[in-house]
Order: sequence, then structure tokens, then C-alpha cells
Amino acid sequence: MAEITPALVGQLRAMTGAGLMACKKSLDEAKGDLQAAVDLLRKQGAAAAVKKSDRSANEGLIGQAVLNGGKVGVLLEVNCETDFVARNDSFKALVGELAAKIASQPSPDLEPDRVAAVARIGENIQIRRHQRLEVQGSGLIAAYIHTGGKVGVLVEVGATQEATTSQEEFKQLVRDITLQIAAASPVSISRSDIPAAVVEKEKEIATQSDSVKGKPAQAVAKIIEGKLNKFFETSCLLEQGFVKNADLKVMAHIGTVSKQLGDEITVRRFVRFQVGEPI
Repeated sequence: MAEITPALVGQLRAMTGAGLMACKKSLDEAKGDLQAAVDLLRKQGAAAAVKKSDRSANEGLIGQAVLNGGKVGVLLEVNCETDFVARNDSFKALVGELAAKIASQPSPDLEPDRVAAVARIGENIQIRRHQRLEVQGSGLIAAYIHTGGKVGVLVEVGATQEATTSQEEFKQLVRDITLQIAAASPVSISRSDIPAAVVEKEKEIATQSDSVKGKPAQAVAKIIEGKLNKFFETSCLLEQGFVKNADLKVMAHIGTVSKQLGDEITVRRFVRFQVGEPI
């Protein structure tokens, strides 16, 4: 039996993240065999994770990682049981580590990390969803996590010239777009991205509204068109009022920066996560 020294206990804690007493106990059971103690703690962690898996995990954080100079980015949601844990530094570190791992590897195995976190933190923890973006052609990916970590955004903005992406005006535009998405919650980039069924549903609602009752057909058509335009202005990123100047459309602001830089700038795709929202 190997001697169970404080150094050995410390090594086991560093390897597993388990508590001091749990490490001592597992080393005792493993008769000082470090690897056997690691395996024992992992088995205990897996068992604990299964026991806690049926407990509600409705709190949590949105995390992000952007690597390779803005060429790869990840947004993810990790859930826990209480807001107290969501605000804990250990949980925040877990979320950051998971995001970085996904950014580095397109399809990593996150289950060992989750199980270890359940054992360490003591709550049911679920990796609810994640999205990884990689720049296609010339462009940048940026992320923004709103204060409190309950809302996060990941966006890819493209240009036709790679040199444009190094300009501060372009970088500021990308940052502004992440803020826009976080604040205004668009569902698409442009109206052409909205499914036809959704548009038809909006038309149906507009047709049945009190504002069209008893009106002539020509007036009804104009009212419905106006309501649809309002819907698009709310739902489509490019048609929203810019967060820094509500009188300016996002599309117009992008056009201004494009002209300044002598390039064509486009928002290619975005992801917006909010903790606990339906998916």
C-alpha cells in the first residue's frame, strides 16, 4: 500500500477537482493507488450525475469563446438548478472551459466534464445546446454576453476583402451588431429569411384584426401591408432601428460603413441564446 501523503491527495484533487475528504477517502479505498482513486472518483461522480439528472435545471449561463483571431466562435448554454450556482466562479469557469473546448474541437466529448462538474458542484448540470461558427471566406466572428450571462450572441460578418476585417471601423461594426442582436432580439437577418408560413400567419392575424373590419378592399390591403412591414421591422435585423441611433436602420448603418471602407459588408448569420427560452 502506497503512503497517502498530503502531496498525493493534492495531486488527486488537481486531477479530478474533487473535495479534500473525497480524495482522502478514495485513496484509502484504493490503498494509495492514484489511478485507481481517480477511477473510483469518476465512477462516484457518474453515479451522482445519474441521481441528480431528474432534478430541474432551469438556471444557468450563456458562454462564449472566439478563437483564431475571430475566425472561429462558439456560443453555448449550460444549465444548473439554482441562480446561486450560476453566479459561482466554479460554474462560470466550467462554462468558459466548455466553450473553449468546442471552439477548439468541432465535436468534443463533453460528458466527462459535465459529470465531473456535477460531483464537484453538487447540482444537476446540463449542457443544453451549443453552436459553433467558422468564417467562410473573408470576415470575422464576434460574441457578446450580456451582463449577468443570461443572454448571449454570436455573429459572423463578412467582407469581400480580407484587409477590411482588420480595420477598426469594421471591428466596431461587428461589435455593434452583437449589441443590436442582444438588445432587439431579431429572428432573421432579412425578410427573405423568414419562412413563408410565418409570413402567412402574420397576414392572417392582420386580416382578422379590428382595424380592417368594414374597410374597403383597397384600404384593407394597405393596412395589412403596413402591419407586415411593422412585423419585419421588429423581426428582421437589417430593418430594425440601430441601437445607437433609432432613426437609422441597421441596413443603412452597414451601408455607411461599407462605403467608408470601400467594400461590401454583409451579416452572414447569427445565433442568440437566452437562458431557459423554448427551443
